[in-house]
Amino acid sequence: MRDDVALSFDASGGPRGQPYLRRPAPHAQQQGPMGPGPANNGPGPGLSFMNFDLPSGSGSNAPISHGSGYGGSSSGYDSFDVEPPLLEELGINVGQITQKMLNILNPFRINPSLHEESDLSGPFLFCVLFGLAQLLSGKVHFGVILGWTSIASVFLYLVYNLLAGRNGNLDLYRCVSILGYSLVPIVLFSTVSIFIPNRSMVRYILGALTVLWCTRACTTLMVFLTPHAGDFRSLIAYPCALIYVAFTLLVLF
Repeated sequence: MRDDVALSFDASGGPRGQPYLRRPAPHAQQQGPMGPGPANNGPGPGLSFMNFDLPSGSGSNAPISHGSGYGGSSSGYDSFDVEPPLLEELGINVGQITQKMLNILNPFRINPSLHEESDLSGPFLFCVLFGLAQLLSGKVHFGVILGWTSIASVFLYLVYNLLAGRNGNLDLYRCVSILGYSLVPIVLFSTVSIFIPNRSMVRYILGALTVLWCTRACTTLMVFLTPHAGDFRSLIAYPCALIYVAFTLLVLF
């Protein structure tokens, strides 16, 4: 006769969490094949059973804590309300960019005090808009516009500091900002030229006026925002005109 062996996890018979073997009571042993025996509730005769009784009391696992809110505290949800806007974190001031753009679009009076605080968000935005306007005309000039803007800024920076000598204190960051914001009339001209037939005299006239507009804006900002620049205003206007002529030729041809 074979004794059935049971596998149990009961905490009373062995170390906590360790399985051990337990023999059933004598009266629970299975009788012979013809003798009477207890009812077998398992899936078949002679099969062992498993007891998965978990230990209770101090040996049980700690209860699961349910924290409220994000990070276990309800105040985590409120932390999003006090965070600054994304554009402010990136240093992009939409209101300031709009004021500077409208200031450049005024061909009769320019307020240089609005451009005392330089930024690169506006120039980059206008370069992208310039490229989109050119794309609508069937020209892909994104790389050319960004490359020419960078080279022209370095060129204007070197020219001014060479002219000013020891008095030159124009930094490259401000130079890029002034040159980029002065591109606004060319962006407007590129958008309008979509609806004007190619090789028409109107396009050439508008292109010439745009060059004068951009040159005046850039020269005015350079003179008022950098000291000692008024002594050689005409010498600054000449490289500015060359820069904006190059951008205008992208629109015309």
